[in-house]
Amino acid sequence: MPTKETITKYFQSLQNDICKQLEKADGKGKFKEDKWERAGGGGGRSRVIQGQLIAKGGVNFSAVEGELPEKISTALQLPPSNFFATGVSIVLHPISPMLPIIHMNVRYFETVDKEAQSDYKKIWWFGGGIDLTPHYVIKQDAQFFHQSLKAACDRHHDSYYPKFKKWADDYFYIRHRQETRGIGGIFFDRLGPEEGITKEERFEFVKQIGEVFCPIYLYLVARNRDKTYTEQEQNWQFMRRGRYVEFNLVWDRGTKFGLDTNGRTESILMSMPPRANWVYNHQVEEGSREAETLSLLKKGIDWV
Repeated sequence: MPTKETITKYFQSLQNDICKQLEKADGKGKFKEDKWERAGGGGGRSRVIQGQLIAKGGVNFSAVEGELPEKISTALQLPPSNFFATGVSIVLHPISPMLPIIHMNVRYFETVDKEAQSDYKKIWWFGGGIDLTPHYVIKQDAQFFHQSLKAACDRHHDSYYPKFKKWADDYFYIRHRQETRGIGGIFFDRLGPEEGITKEERFEFVKQIGEVFCPIYLYLVARNRDKTYTEQEQNWQFMRRGRYVEFNLVWDRGTKFGLDTNGRTESILMSMPPRANWVYNHQVEEGSREAETLSLLKKGIDWV
Protein backbone atom coordinates (compact mmCIF):
# COMPACT_ATOMS: atom_id res chain seq x y z
CA MET A 1 0.00 0.00 0.00
CA PRO A 2 1.45 3.43 -0.94
CA THR A 3 2.45 5.50 2.07
CA LYS A 4 2.35 9.28 2.36
CA GLU A 5 6.14 9.24 1.89
CA THR A 6 5.83 7.27 -1.37
CA ILE A 7 3.12 9.57 -2.64
CA THR A 8 5.06 12.69 -1.69
CA LYS A 9 8.18 11.47 -3.48
CA TYR A 10 6.16 10.76 -6.62
CA PHE A 11 4.60 14.22 -6.63
CA GLN A 12 8.07 15.78 -6.33
CA SER A 13 9.28 13.81 -9.34
CA LEU A 14 6.12 14.75 -11.28
CA GLN A 15 6.80 18.43 -10.66
CA ASN A 16 10.38 18.01 -11.90
CA ASP A 17 9.33 16.19 -15.07
CA ILE A 18 6.57 18.63 -16.02
CA CYS A 19 8.84 21.63 -15.48
CA LYS A 20 11.48 20.15 -17.78
CA GLN A 21 8.95 19.51 -20.54
CA LEU A 22 7.42 22.98 -20.29
CA GLU A 23 10.82 24.69 -20.39
CA LYS A 24 11.67 22.74 -23.54
CA ALA A 25 8.35 23.66 -25.16
CA ASP A 26 8.69 27.35 -24.29
CA GLY A 27 12.23 27.49 -25.61
CA LYS A 28 13.21 30.57 -23.62
CA GLY A 29 11.59 30.73 -20.19
CA LYS A 30 13.10 29.01 -17.17
CA PHE A 31 11.35 28.17 -13.93
CA LYS A 32 12.33 30.14 -10.86
CA GLU A 33 12.01 28.10 -7.68
CA ASP A 34 10.91 29.44 -4.34
CA LYS A 35 11.18 26.98 -1.46
CA TRP A 36 9.05 27.72 1.56
CA GLU A 37 8.11 26.34 4.93
CA ARG A 38 4.73 26.41 6.62
CA ALA A 39 4.72 27.57 10.22
CA GLY A 40 2.28 24.83 11.23
CA GLY A 41 4.30 22.07 9.56
CA GLY A 42 5.64 21.11 6.14
CA GLY A 43 6.37 23.28 3.13
CA GLY A 44 6.79 23.22 -0.60
CA ARG A 45 8.45 24.32 -3.81
CA SER A 46 6.74 27.01 -5.88
CA ARG A 47 8.02 27.31 -9.43
CA VAL A 48 6.98 30.09 -11.80
CA ILE A 49 7.88 30.60 -15.46
CA GLN A 50 7.57 33.57 -17.82
CA GLY A 51 8.77 32.99 -21.35
CA GLN A 52 7.98 33.45 -25.02
CA LEU A 53 5.08 30.97 -24.98
CA ILE A 54 3.87 31.22 -21.38
CA ALA A 55 3.01 34.66 -20.03
CA LYS A 56 2.83 33.26 -16.54
CA GLY A 57 2.81 29.66 -15.42
CA GLY A 58 3.18 27.93 -12.10
CA VAL A 59 3.97 24.34 -11.19
CA ASN A 60 3.71 24.01 -7.43
CA PHE A 61 4.48 21.13 -5.09
CA SER A 62 3.52 21.11 -1.44
CA ALA A 63 3.46 18.72 1.50
CA VAL A 64 1.94 20.26 4.61
CA GLU A 65 0.78 18.86 7.92
CA GLY A 66 -0.41 19.84 11.35
CA GLU A 67 -3.61 20.34 13.28
CA LEU A 68 -6.68 20.55 11.06
CA PRO A 69 -8.37 23.93 11.63
CA GLU A 70 -11.82 23.65 13.17
CA LYS A 71 -13.41 25.43 10.20
CA ILE A 72 -12.02 22.80 7.82
CA SER A 73 -12.83 19.80 10.02
CA THR A 74 -16.41 21.03 10.31
CA ALA A 75 -16.70 21.51 6.54
CA LEU A 76 -15.27 18.03 5.90
CA GLN A 77 -17.38 16.51 8.70
CA LEU A 78 -14.30 15.18 10.48
CA PRO A 79 -13.51 14.96 14.20
CA PRO A 80 -10.62 17.05 15.62
CA SER A 81 -7.70 15.68 13.64
CA ASN A 82 -4.12 16.01 12.55
CA PHE A 83 -3.80 16.24 8.78
CA PHE A 84 -1.29 15.66 6.01
CA ALA A 85 -1.77 16.96 2.47
CA THR A 86 0.49 16.80 -0.54
CA GLY A 87 0.09 17.47 -4.23
CA VAL A 88 1.05 19.22 -7.44
CA SER A 89 -0.93 22.15 -8.83
CA ILE A 90 -0.45 23.75 -12.25
CA VAL A 91 -1.89 26.76 -14.02
CA LEU A 92 -0.55 28.04 -17.34
CA HIS A 93 -1.56 31.39 -18.86
CA PRO A 94 -0.21 31.59 -22.43
CA ILE A 95 0.78 34.77 -24.22
CA SER A 96 -1.29 34.02 -27.32
CA PRO A 97 -5.10 34.11 -27.13
CA MET A 98 -5.04 31.24 -29.62
CA LEU A 99 -3.69 28.98 -26.86
CA PRO A 100 -5.86 27.89 -23.93
CA ILE A 101 -5.36 28.32 -20.21
CA ILE A 102 -4.92 24.92 -18.57
CA HIS A 103 -5.15 23.79 -14.97
CA MET A 104 -4.16 20.49 -13.41
CA ASN A 105 -4.10 19.33 -9.83
CA VAL A 106 -3.35 15.98 -8.22
CA ARG A 107 -3.41 15.66 -4.46
CA TYR A 108 -3.51 13.32 -1.49
CA PHE A 109 -5.04 14.06 1.90
CA GLU A 110 -5.16 12.09 5.13
CA THR A 111 -6.23 12.73 8.70
CA VAL A 112 -5.80 10.90 11.98
CA ASP A 113 -8.27 11.36 14.82
CA LYS A 114 -6.42 13.25 17.58
CA GLU A 115 -7.93 10.94 20.20
CA ALA A 116 -6.74 7.78 18.45
CA GLN A 117 -3.56 6.10 19.66
CA SER A 118 -2.79 4.47 16.31
CA ASP A 119 -3.58 4.82 12.60
CA TYR A 120 -6.72 2.77 13.09
CA LYS A 121 -8.91 5.84 12.58
CA LYS A 122 -6.90 7.22 9.65
CA ILE A 123 -8.99 8.64 6.81
CA TRP A 124 -7.44 9.14 3.38
CA TRP A 125 -8.44 10.18 -0.11
CA PHE A 126 -7.13 11.42 -3.44
CA GLY A 127 -8.40 14.33 -5.51
CA GLY A 128 -7.55 16.29 -8.61
CA GLY A 129 -8.39 16.80 -12.25
CA ILE A 130 -7.56 18.66 -15.43
CA ASP A 131 -9.66 21.36 -17.09
CA LEU A 132 -9.17 23.56 -20.14
CA THR A 133 -10.15 27.21 -20.57
CA PRO A 134 -9.82 28.28 -24.20
CA HIS A 135 -10.13 31.97 -24.99
CA TYR A 136 -11.66 30.79 -28.27
CA VAL A 137 -13.26 27.35 -28.27
CA ILE A 138 -12.01 25.18 -31.15
CA LYS A 139 -14.30 22.17 -31.37
CA GLN A 140 -11.62 19.83 -32.77
CA ASP A 141 -9.27 20.70 -29.90
CA ALA A 142 -12.06 20.29 -27.35
CA GLN A 143 -12.83 16.86 -28.74
CA PHE A 144 -9.17 15.81 -28.58
CA PHE A 145 -8.89 17.06 -25.01
CA HIS A 146 -11.91 15.13 -23.77
CA GLN A 147 -11.10 11.99 -25.75
CA SER A 148 -7.62 11.97 -24.19
CA LEU A 149 -9.04 12.30 -20.69
CA LYS A 150 -11.63 9.61 -21.34
CA ALA A 151 -8.92 7.22 -22.55
CA ALA A 152 -6.89 7.87 -19.38
CA CYS A 153 -9.93 7.31 -17.17
CA ASP A 154 -11.08 4.20 -19.03
CA ARG A 155 -7.76 2.47 -18.29
CA HIS A 156 -8.80 2.41 -14.64
CA HIS A 157 -12.60 2.34 -14.37
CA ASP A 158 -15.34 2.78 -16.95
CA SER A 159 -17.38 4.92 -14.56
CA TYR A 160 -14.62 7.49 -14.03
CA TYR A 161 -14.94 9.67 -17.14
CA PRO A 162 -18.73 10.23 -17.17
CA LYS A 163 -18.79 10.77 -13.42
CA PHE A 164 -15.75 13.06 -13.28
CA LYS A 165 -16.70 14.95 -16.44
CA LYS A 166 -20.06 15.88 -14.92
CA TRP A 167 -18.30 16.77 -11.68
CA ALA A 168 -16.03 19.17 -13.61
CA ASP A 169 -19.00 20.74 -15.43
CA ASP A 170 -20.70 21.38 -12.10
CA TYR A 171 -17.56 22.48 -10.24
CA PHE A 172 -15.97 24.84 -12.79
CA TYR A 173 -19.14 26.89 -13.09
CA ILE A 174 -19.24 30.65 -12.55
CA ARG A 175 -22.66 30.88 -10.99
CA HIS A 176 -22.94 34.65 -11.01
CA ARG A 177 -22.20 34.65 -14.76
CA GLN A 178 -24.19 31.49 -15.53
CA GLU A 179 -21.34 30.15 -17.65
CA THR A 180 -18.67 27.52 -17.26
CA ARG A 181 -15.07 28.62 -16.75
CA GLY A 182 -14.07 26.79 -19.93
CA ILE A 183 -14.86 23.48 -21.62
CA GLY A 184 -14.46 21.48 -18.43
CA GLY A 185 -12.48 18.28 -18.25
CA ILE A 186 -12.50 15.98 -15.25
CA PHE A 187 -12.66 16.74 -11.53
CA PHE A 188 -12.65 14.28 -8.64
CA ASP A 189 -12.35 14.51 -4.90
CA ARG A 190 -12.43 12.29 -1.81
CA LEU A 191 -11.54 9.13 -3.75
CA GLY A 192 -11.03 6.68 -0.92
CA PRO A 193 -11.45 2.93 -0.46
CA GLU A 194 -15.10 2.90 -1.53
CA GLU A 195 -16.49 0.39 -4.05
CA GLY A 196 -13.75 -2.06 -3.19
CA ILE A 197 -11.10 0.04 -4.94
CA THR A 198 -7.72 -0.16 -3.20
CA LYS A 199 -5.43 2.69 -2.29
CA GLU A 200 -2.87 1.43 -4.78
CA GLU A 201 -5.48 1.49 -7.57
CA ARG A 202 -6.51 5.03 -6.68
CA PHE A 203 -2.88 6.12 -6.67
CA GLU A 204 -2.23 4.55 -10.08
CA PHE A 205 -5.17 6.49 -11.50
CA VAL A 206 -3.89 9.77 -10.06
CA LYS A 207 -0.44 9.07 -11.49
CA GLN A 208 -2.05 8.46 -14.89
CA ILE A 209 -3.74 11.87 -14.78
CA GLY A 210 -0.51 13.60 -13.78
CA GLU A 211 1.36 11.98 -16.65
CA VAL A 212 -1.13 12.81 -19.43
CA PHE A 213 -0.95 16.52 -18.68
CA CYS A 214 2.09 17.36 -20.83
CA PRO A 215 1.21 15.20 -23.86
CA ILE A 216 -2.27 16.76 -24.00
CA TYR A 217 -1.20 20.37 -23.55
CA LEU A 218 1.86 20.22 -25.76
CA TYR A 219 -0.23 18.76 -28.59
CA LEU A 220 -2.61 21.74 -28.34
CA VAL A 221 0.37 24.10 -28.22
CA ALA A 222 1.86 22.58 -31.37
CA ARG A 223 -1.45 22.99 -33.23
CA ASN A 224 -2.01 26.62 -32.32
CA ARG A 225 1.18 28.39 -31.23
CA ASP A 226 2.01 29.88 -34.64
CA LYS A 227 -1.42 31.37 -35.32
CA THR A 228 -1.49 35.14 -35.63
CA TYR A 229 -3.92 37.27 -33.63
CA THR A 230 -5.27 40.79 -33.51
CA GLU A 231 -5.43 43.39 -30.75
CA GLN A 232 -9.17 42.75 -30.50
CA GLU A 233 -8.51 39.03 -29.91
CA GLN A 234 -5.95 39.83 -27.23
CA ASN A 235 -8.40 42.16 -25.49
CA TRP A 236 -10.90 39.30 -25.48
CA GLN A 237 -8.23 37.12 -23.91
CA PHE A 238 -7.79 39.64 -21.10
CA MET A 239 -11.54 39.63 -20.44
CA ARG A 240 -11.65 35.83 -20.35
CA ARG A 241 -8.76 35.91 -17.88
CA GLY A 242 -10.98 38.14 -15.77
CA ARG A 243 -13.59 35.37 -15.64
CA TYR A 244 -10.84 32.98 -14.55
CA VAL A 245 -9.94 35.29 -11.67
CA GLU A 246 -13.59 35.57 -10.64
CA PHE A 247 -13.98 31.82 -10.37
CA ASN A 248 -10.76 31.27 -8.46
CA LEU A 249 -11.40 33.99 -5.90
CA VAL A 250 -15.14 33.47 -5.42
CA TRP A 251 -15.84 29.77 -5.92
CA ASP A 252 -12.67 27.65 -5.89
CA ARG A 253 -12.54 25.42 -2.80
CA GLY A 254 -8.79 24.83 -3.17
CA THR A 255 -8.10 28.55 -2.83
CA LYS A 256 -10.32 28.74 0.24
CA PHE A 257 -8.72 25.64 1.81
CA GLY A 258 -5.23 27.04 1.31
CA LEU A 259 -6.08 30.38 2.88
CA ASP A 260 -8.08 28.80 5.73
CA THR A 261 -5.14 26.54 6.64
CA ASN A 262 -2.72 29.49 6.72
CA GLY A 263 -1.11 28.39 3.49
CA ARG A 264 1.42 30.48 1.61
CA THR A 265 -0.50 33.28 -0.10
CA GLU A 266 1.95 33.72 -3.00
CA SER A 267 1.68 30.01 -3.88
CA ILE A 268 -2.10 29.89 -3.48
CA LEU A 269 -2.58 32.90 -5.76
CA MET A 270 -0.08 31.59 -8.31
CA SER A 271 -3.10 30.82 -10.52
CA MET A 272 -3.81 34.51 -11.15
CA PRO A 273 -2.94 35.76 -14.67
CA PRO A 274 -0.36 38.52 -15.18
CA ARG A 275 -3.05 40.79 -16.62
CA ALA A 276 -6.83 40.68 -16.77
CA ASN A 277 -9.52 43.18 -17.81
CA TRP A 278 -13.10 43.89 -16.81
CA VAL A 279 -15.20 45.87 -19.30
CA TYR A 280 -18.49 47.19 -18.00
CA ASN A 281 -21.51 45.52 -19.60
CA HIS A 282 -19.47 44.18 -22.51
CA GLN A 283 -21.59 42.76 -25.33
CA VAL A 284 -20.26 40.46 -28.05
CA GLU A 285 -21.20 40.91 -31.69
CA GLU A 286 -23.78 38.45 -32.94
CA GLY A 287 -22.23 35.79 -35.17
CA SER A 288 -18.67 36.51 -33.98
CA ARG A 289 -16.12 33.99 -32.72
CA GLU A 290 -16.54 35.51 -29.28
CA ALA A 291 -20.28 34.86 -29.41
CA GLU A 292 -19.68 31.28 -30.54
CA THR A 293 -17.30 30.71 -27.63
CA LEU A 294 -19.84 32.06 -25.13
CA SER A 295 -22.49 29.74 -26.58
CA LEU A 296 -20.25 26.75 -25.78
CA LEU A 297 -19.51 27.71 -22.17
CA LYS A 298 -22.27 25.62 -20.67
CA LYS A 299 -22.70 22.36 -18.82
CA GLY A 300 -23.44 18.99 -20.34
CA ILE A 301 -21.80 19.25 -23.78
CA ASP A 302 -20.74 15.80 -25.02
CA TRP A 303 -17.36 16.66 -26.51
CA VAL A 304 -16.36 13.02 -27.04
